[in-house]
Amino acid sequence: MQRLGTVQQKIPCAFATELRDEPSTKRPGQSYRVLATGELSVKALAADIHRAIATEKVDGTCCYVAKYKDSPHLWARLDRKPTKQAEKRFRKFQSSKSGSDFTWNFGEDFRKVPEAWIPAHGVAQSEGCPLPDENGHIPGWIPVEKGSKQHCWHLSSVNYETGSALVLRLHSGKNLLEITIVPLMELLERTLELVGTHINGNPYGFGSKKRPLHLLVCHGSLPIENPPPLELMDMAAWFKESERARVEGIVWHCGAGTLVKLHRYHLGLEWPLPDPFLASRPVSINVDLTSFPWDFETKSPFVFLARLNGRRFDRLKDISWEDAES
Repeated sequence: MQRLGTVQQKIPCAFATELRDEPSTKRPGQSYRVLATGELSVKALAADIHRAIATEKVDGTCCYVAKYKDSPHLWARLDRKPTKQAEKRFRKFQSSKSGSDFTWNFGEDFRKVPEAWIPAHGVAQSEGCPLPDENGHIPGWIPVEKGSKQHCWHLSSVNYETGSALVLRLHSGKNLLEITIVPLMELLERTLELVGTHINGNPYGFGSKKRPLHLLVCHGSLPIENPPPLELMDMAAWFKESERARVEGIVWHCGAGTLVKLHRYHLGLEWPLPDPFLASRPVSINVDLTSFPWDFETKSPFVFLARLNGRRFDRLKDISWEDAES
């Protein structure tokens, strides 16, 4: 798999943005919207976005693969946030529009996190302490440990005994996807998106309540063919008219690992959609457990997908669990 940029912190919009005093279509209760203007952002231009690789923005929860206790583990996103008192002070400071810098007390102003928590790559530090971003949060990660109830859906996509993960990626065939097993060692230092039945309302229609399915998608692994020109009107027309544009957004992987994005919300467009492009793509199942000297749990998604090994479905969301259970 080609290595592109990793998602360690919030990705900025590829265009300059403006606030509109209109109810948000993304966050219920939010009284404003963040919309893209017609100008590319300074960061996008500095990163040479015109030579970047355009990829599909996948709607899931961000994960990271790194070593934990000397073996590769899946890590879940956990941003360290300020306490209620500190956040109140910070919001008051923001509304004052003071020209000075806000002073944080790292030892007292932030909520406690598990001992294994680590800050994300690229987080600025002062005197050995990570500094929050412009929103007052410190992006970070926590290892997904075996037996964790909080991260049970993360765990369903990996098997630590065999050091493997269930990954959705492009197959060698044109427009064909593949669900396959990938060693976690091959995914070290990569970020991925966990998608599936119990993630973000399941916009892709994966699995069911009886048979949930969760898969990992490497960031940057789903390139967009023939992306539209980097003009706002062209972008808006593409999102509205193209069959391949039924996606949450675009992430551009620029040089030196810089990432910028454009979400449908930045154009005032809705998401999720009834029939997203990812869910409508054909997929083959390549999950062979015969080479693993391990007895997987009978209810494991690894086992059910192995029963469909070699099968091909016209649409990803049409994977037949009935065939796997027979």
